[in-house]
Amino acid sequence: MDEPVSVERKDGIATLLLNRPGRLNALDLGMAQALLQNLQELRHDPRISAIVITGSGRAFSAGGDLRWAREQAAGLEAAFHLLAGCFHQSVIEIASIEKPMIVAINGVAAGAGFSLALACDFRVMDRTATLKQAYTSSGLSIDGGGTFALPRLVGLARALEIAAMDAPINARVAHAMGLVTRLAEEGRAAEEARSFARDLSQRSLTSFGWSKRLLRNSFHHSLESQLEWERQGIVACSASPEGKEGLEAFVNKRAPDYRQVRDRTNS
Repeated sequence: MDEPVSVERKDGIATLLLNRPGRLNALDLGMAQALLQNLQELRHDPRISAIVITGSGRAFSAGGDLRWAREQAAGLEAAFHLLAGCFHQSVIEIASIEKPMIVAINGVAAGAGFSLALACDFRVMDRTATLKQAYTSSGLSIDGGGTFALPRLVGLARALEIAAMDAPINARVAHAMGLVTRLAEEGRAAEEARSFARDLSQRSLTSFGWSKRLLRNSFHHSLESQLEWERQGIVACSASPEGKEGLEAFVNKRAPDYRQVRDRTNS
């Protein structure tokens, strides 16, 4: 039986493939657990510099598997409680992993698939793909961090309109709204995401990790608190092997080699 989430490692890039194409990669408990386990492992793998998430077949993910939820003996409410709890742990992992997290939206991303895409740092979207919030059309509220990410990306009023009306969002509109970072030609979202990941992996992961932490936390800090975190960040970066390499390269007017520094540090 195929794994619900498969992993490919190549050139320091890990690709997580949501792998239930017959169910449009709908998220059941098995897939949620597999996603979380793989994220936890990749977080600590020194050989991995960036992580791409994409879907198999013609969808990224159609969202939570309602058929699975309805079949649970404990009932629908208990199934949602269990599934959302596990899925939310993956969202927390994605937010705190100090490596670039890139989603390749290769087809429809609806419901939990929509929230999973929003949770990542960067979104590369196939020009033929579609985003759909989906929850509210089924009488549900949004989970998976969707209500956290959405207003930060598009503003409160537009986020509320997306929640209230649940209109499908095509790639052109998604890009114009700031929901996705880059557009890819049909069938090339995963390829474009991996190319972007390779470019990011050439840069300092220490600097990226601090930038991600500082930017995400800035919404919750006062200016004074944020300035103190920034001071701690630049001091920590300057003391790190990658920081020393970057400063030395700047002084000597050469390109820094962060990957060599990481390989030497992890050997």
